[in-house]
Amino acid sequence: MRRTQIDDNDLGKNHFPILKLLDSSLRLFAVPLSVATIWITVTNKEDNPSYGTLKYSNISGLKYMVFVSALCASYAIVAAVCTWSRYLVTKGWIFFITDQVVAYLMVTSVAATMEIYYLAYNGAKEDSWSQACSSYGKFCSKVKLALIFHMITFACFFVLAVISAFRAFSVFDPPSVNSQYVHEEDNRY
Repeated sequence: MRRTQIDDNDLGKNHFPILKLLDSSLRLFAVPLSVATIWITVTNKEDNPSYGTLKYSNISGLKYMVFVSALCASYAIVAAVCTWSRYLVTKGWIFFITDQVVAYLMVTSVAATMEIYYLAYNGAKEDSWSQACSSYGKFCSKVKLALIFHMITFACFFVLAVISAFRAFSVFDPPSVNSQYVHEEDNRY
């Protein structure tokens, strides 16, 4: 049931300015992290005389990480600006849904990149894949750094997803429980 009247002493109301500031700060903090992830990944290239040149465009998981990072940076800028718009702030569901989508995209991107890094670092002997980091050490170090930045960006969007969920659902009253039902449940145990 939607709230019709909000008490001035409501705990949630006192935290909305703090949440708004935290929301905007996290969105703006995620932008340079995403840009750094893109820059490190796109400029990552190493030449090995025995095996040839390895660059990010040779690995589809890294291209996916660049795409998701670009999407996150763009969305974070637009959402940070929209957070301060009175009209869009009242549309909590828009932020809730888009923050959830971006957080899930970040999860898939982090997982794909972690798998690539793991295989490059350890190899898969049962599949006859040797470890690539012994031959492309600089490349692997930059992938690791980009992955760290990407994981921090994911942490920002995870917190943003929680904040937007709180904002979207805090306009509703908690479900009411019939006191007779509660007493019946207590008597059963």
